[in-house]
Amino acid sequence: MASLPICPFEVARRREIVVRESALAKPGFAGCLVRGGDNFGILYSPHIQNEGFIRFTIAHELGHYFLDGHPDIIFRNGQSQHFSRMGFGKKESHEKEADFFASGLLMPEHLFRPAMVEAGVGFLAVQALSLLCRASLLATAIRYATYSDDPVAVIVSSGSVIDYCVSSDCMKGRSWRWNIGGERLPTQSSTLAFNQNPEDGVESTSTLDAWFEGAPAIEIVEHVTFLGSYGKTLTILHSEEALPDPDDDDAQDLPEDE
Repeated sequence: MASLPICPFEVARRREIVVRESALAKPGFAGCLVRGGDNFGILYSPHIQNEGFIRFTIAHELGHYFLDGHPDIIFRNGQSQHFSRMGFGKKESHEKEADFFASGLLMPEHLFRPAMVEAGVGFLAVQALSLLCRASLLATAIRYATYSDDPVAVIVSSGSVIDYCVSSDCMKGRSWRWNIGGERLPTQSSTLAFNQNPEDGVESTSTLDAWFEGAPAIEIVEHVTFLGSYGKTLTILHSEEALPDPDDDDAQDLPEDE
């Protein structure tokens, strides 16, 4: 398929995999890959109200179908159904691989990168790309951070606690203290205020060092929105200001010559 959006329903149809909504995909589960002999089917939950999430769920189950070794893992002991959970809990390696496959199927790099150039920067770019790819806002934000040359961090949180953080490559390998899953949101962040009193969406400016101890004090835009399908909050941090060379980070930790 040479253009966006990529349709996971069509990919399944070409493999003669039946896809349908089913109450068998009970609450707490997004989708299910079913096997009967050499035949496969995909069920997705009627509790999902987001088209992008539905498409990602189908793409995830296609990952289990296409990826080497996955059928042997998920259908071990004669099982005929494999349910995939909603949410952000710890995932087994084959579930992470299926998530990665889904992102690559819906937003392939050779199509997504050129689309990023046209989309602009920050949250508005993520929003535009989400509409173009017909993918969930969260999946698109993570893909955007993966390929962005700018400092970008995608943070999922609830209450005062961070679930996880994904950053662009230029932010990796730094000597900063990173906010990771289970840690507290910065006390002055718009995200913390939003989680205490959710609104339609909030955008503010801050500095990178307010989020990552030891980071430079460059200005960032903090956009916060609610992920209705997940019951979590999505924060996108973005700056168009280039980061200093990583060696400069290390130099900051060295004592000055007397």
